[in-house]
Amino acid sequence: MKCVSKDKVIFSFSSKHKPAEYVKAEELLLLETEDAVGGQIKSEEDTVEKLDWSKVDGATGPIYIEGTERGDTLVVEILDINTAKKGPIVTIPQYGALKDMQFKATVKIASIENGFIEYDGVRLKASLSIGTIGVAPDGEDVLSGSSGPHGGNMDVKDVTSGSRLYFPVSTDGALFAAGDLHALQGDGELCVSAIEVDGQILLRFRIIKGRCPPWPILETKDYRAYIACGDTLDEATVRGTEATVKALMKAYGWSFERAYMFASLCCDIKVNQVVDPKKGVRVAIPKELISIESMITETV
Repeated sequence: MKCVSKDKVIFSFSSKHKPAEYVKAEELLLLETEDAVGGQIKSEEDTVEKLDWSKVDGATGPIYIEGTERGDTLVVEILDINTAKKGPIVTIPQYGALKDMQFKATVKIASIENGFIEYDGVRLKASLSIGTIGVAPDGEDVLSGSSGPHGGNMDVKDVTSGSRLYFPVSTDGALFAAGDLHALQGDGELCVSAIEVDGQILLRFRIIKGRCPPWPILETKDYRAYIACGDTLDEATVRGTEATVKALMKAYGWSFERAYMFASLCCDIKVNQVVDPKKGVRVAIPKELISIESMITETV
């Protein structure tokens, strides 16, 4: 097993980055990650006004996966996630779903013990997830705090241990990176922050040669979903739905109209987050209704 420490950090997804490590398909990889605020908040006296924003939203990597080429699909299996026992959640004026309201910059340090979080007398079950995960994009560099067809800062709470992701590969080696672990996050990440923690991710990679999906695909125990983004939630929904309807047309040999109606019956639009520059949704369909082969439709 190879390990990459959290000091191997990037702040953009780019084909220009030098690999931090090389791994083969099926080889285990352990990534250490810093929290999304760059380890700068250790107590409730550490204010967000003092943050060095150049150290925020980093991801560990990039990792060169041997044998991947442009037009392939990189399959990422999330085998395990371990995190620190505490981490901050913050509010930042002019950020979040209620950014137009007046409120103060605030820091709260949350503790995680025996799988639970205590929040001002309320006990919450921890749910570890990866906020930022992806590969080098096709074209211009993308900041690690944003998202796109390459993945990135998607903030999907179901990207967790036991899940799989399928990414379109745009450059040899894929140049994979991940970070921004969350101890708990609701869909939407409403205040612009989850409980931000450092930790470790155990991963394994596979490669599907010669074809790739139009958007990252998330596979959980229950559903498969395209993860799409846009400048608005409406735009993200249109993009994810269009890809899903095309996949259903391929899977069942249906016309557009038949597939569109079926999607209305069986697909759920789940909001990832509403606070970053790119808004995100996942269009989820029960696993038994569509195969990965039908969703990985493009050739380059």
